[in-house]
Amino acid sequence: MRRLSFLMVLVGVLAACPTFSLAQSLQGWEQAQVIAAPEAVQAAASNGDDIYAIAGDKIAKYNRKTGQRVAVSTGPATHLNSGFFHDGKLYCAHSNFPKKPERSEIKVLDPETMELTEFKNFGETSHGSLTWAVLHEGHWWCTFARYGADNSQTALVKYDFEWREVGQWRYPKSVVSDLGRNSISGGLWWKGRLLATGHDNPVVYVLQLPETGHVLQHRETLSVPFTGQGIAADGANDLIGIHRPRKQVLIAHPQ
Repeated sequence: MRRLSFLMVLVGVLAACPTFSLAQSLQGWEQAQVIAAPEAVQAAASNGDDIYAIAGDKIAKYNRKTGQRVAVSTGPATHLNSGFFHDGKLYCAHSNFPKKPERSEIKVLDPETMELTEFKNFGETSHGSLTWAVLHEGHWWCTFARYGADNSQTALVKYDFEWREVGQWRYPKSVVSDLGRNSISGGLWWKGRLLATGHDNPVVYVLQLPETGHVLQHRETLSVPFTGQGIAADGANDLIGIHRPRKQVLIAHPQ
């Protein structure tokens, strides 16, 4: 009984301690593979054997082993922002940025036909420009970005399968202050952690939903080889993203 009481107290202390790290054994991610891709402008994604480099208006498929481009998407696109694989299809955040009024949608790519079509049209929204969208635990999680003096209004919005909004959170000041006049460009749920990236800095922000209130909690800032932009999971442990200035897709292992 004494041992059980001690463990319960210890758990309570760690949970309350502001310095307790959610990323206890994780130092960041290090570069493991590079694939040159002129389309590596906005984001990257992977479904195993193939790598997908995402530009504003197109998506290119590359063979992981050879690094050779094997196909390019068809279908209209203006400002693709990120990619997320689900049930064999690549779902991409898309907006009309920098046009006004802001309109956003999720487009979906069929890897077999490489046809890019509309999946969900948000239309004109007051939230901002959609930069990333993922499906996690039965809900869609979407970040709508604001820029410049309004980037503190960037919001993470949670939707159910009927696309009813069931939650909304702002990004914390400690993250927004690191973005300059840019905004959140990428994000995903990874091993129970919410990871987000900015526009240029080679870091990911480890975030947590608050127990109360509507501001995400910033728990860690970890290093990555990506220069911001859209990221995605690559298998069980790795991340995939881009080095925009060099037009490269990068695969990174956790350290």
